[in-house]
Amino acid sequence: MPEVLERCLAVQAQDMRAAALGLRARGSGLTEADVYLALGAARSVVRGWFMRGTLYLVPARDAGWLRELLAPRLLRRSERRYRELGLGPAELALGERVITEALADGPLTRDELAARMTEAGLHASGQIPFHLVRRSALLGTACFGPVREDGSATYVLAKDWLPDSAGPSGTDAVRELLRRYLAAHGPATVADFATWSGLGLPAVRSEWKDLLGAGLTEPCRVEGQDEYALPAGAPSGLEPTDDVRLLPAYDNYLVGFADRRLSVEPEHARMVWPGGGQISPTVVVDGLVRGVWRRDRTRAVALDLFDGAPEDAGGKALNAEALDAEVRDISRLLAA
Repeated sequence: MPEVLERCLAVQAQDMRAAALGLRARGSGLTEADVYLALGAARSVVRGWFMRGTLYLVPARDAGWLRELLAPRLLRRSERRYRELGLGPAELALGERVITEALADGPLTRDELAARMTEAGLHASGQIPFHLVRRSALLGTACFGPVREDGSATYVLAKDWLPDSAGPSGTDAVRELLRRYLAAHGPATVADFATWSGLGLPAVRSEWKDLLGAGLTEPCRVEGQDEYALPAGAPSGLEPTDDVRLLPAYDNYLVGFADRRLSVEPEHARMVWPGGGQISPTVVVDGLVRGVWRRDRTRAVALDLFDGAPEDAGGKALNAEALDAEVRDISRLLAA
């Protein structure tokens, strides 16, 4: 499983089951137990707030440099929320001290940390514990630890949990993030990378130009616009295929680009993004979303193909064998 994550760098993980399904779509024979082993005993994968402040799974050895690159911007953007919650400098310092001292005793859940905050005289109701724990993680003090048998997430001291691995910093870190992004998502544009990373266009334009100028990318013409990929990932042609994938909610394929028109036709956007920040599980055929899926009341995988017609974008019948194989493999993972 870590090898799969290494190839795509990060998988969105506000929903852990969706994260496991996203890894399944990019690997072979993966189980949820593999994911929790990597997060726990193996310590090869860590969950945390990275791109855009969203929860992701990333290789543990990449967590340090990613946090150093992304956290300063996220912390600045959080300052207003801290003030709204009544968290001034004194309260923030006390919360950080309580978390540091409490986690020295071992992994604790957020509720357990909130109880320690209350004992220390800190008002810890509502969203306050969440923001204090998240801030501690962004500062590099805490990080997600093992998941308990009841599914509860725990937190640990990052210095005791994460590997001591050196990584790039400054502009080198931006360049490495860009390289890893293109390896997983290319062809793509600079706007795609700026949106996905959360760094914004001004912060990434220079590194993008450097990568292009050094000849480290291959230009591709996609639907009338110039996009770029690493040479190994550049498409050799745009011939249609009958490839079928069932992707989970919040999948990288739908959150990794600024322009989603190449993957979702406008008339189907509401089915994919129903509102409230939700992103539906999708049926993707030759790169185009052709339907959504869900688990019905019997917990079986139920497909809702757009227009009710099992055809691909070229009007050919869908590859029923490939579609059935995807349904079976998802059922295997969810039943394990």
